Amino acid sequence: MHTREEQMQAFGRLLDVLDELREKCPWDRKQTNESLRPNTIEETYELCDALSRGDEHDTMKELGDVMMHLCFYAKIASEHGAFDIYDVLQKQTDKLIFRHPHIYNTEQMASQNPTTADQVLQNWEQIKLKEKDGNKRVLSGVPAALPSVIKAYRIQDKARNVGFDWQKKEDVWDKVREELGELEAELRKDPSDAKNRELQEAELGDFLFSLINAARLYKLNPDNALEKTNAKFIRRFTYIEEHSIRVGKPLTEMTLEEMDALWNEAKQQEL
Repeated sequence: MHTREEQMQAFGRLLDVLDELREKCPWDRKQTNESLRPNTIEETYELCDALSRGDEHDTMKELGDVMMHLCFYAKIASEHGAFDIYDVLQKQTDKLIFRHPHIYNTEQMASQNPTTADQVLQNWEQIKLKEKDGNKRVLSGVPAALPSVIKAYRIQDKARNVGFDWQKKEDVWDKVREELGELEAELRKDPSDAKNRELQEAELGDFLFSLINAARLYKLNPDNALEKTNAKFIRRFTYIEEHSIRVGKPLTEMTLEEMDALWNEAKQQEL
């Protein structure tokens, strides 16, 4: 691994190149926060994909793309005197120190020094509410644009950190069964009626929320779990599709029984 000096030199080199491109490259010179935002979202998802696959080489590359975007936003801000990368890094470092008093202010935390990760998280949420420009409400820090599954998990996790949670994790299953029963009851109603359709959607949301809650209580990440199932389905369905291509029989002409048999073959091959 590289020394801290080498790491700082590499970071400075990135900033130097970004400065030069901003001045000399027509594309880089044209970019704004608004034009970069869609690309940033794409790069973030590509990083998440590399992390999910456990591909360290791709993770390194995608981290570089995301870091370039972070530096680019700071560069744009510096051009109209709002802030620069120094302010970004200082603010983040100050925040980390402030939110870890058990490390940086041990005298203050002597009587309530956290010893577990859960205790640290509970303190973290309380400390955030005390910050000068921090969140004023427990759930106000949950980004509105988060994907729904991740958002539900974060909402529940933040509520847990201030004590709003099941006393015993096993109790959540009564709630899951209750929500499933209510969903099934609504689904028996005529879906062509707009009011029924609205209630069906609401009950589906309640059921999914309760299931995500159960996953959280059992320390399973529902987004990771669903993504792995998505990947598994793609692998097995692709197996069926490749077979149909080999034998020259379109999927639309295959029976469900034929596709089920191929699905089970793929399953036996641990695809």
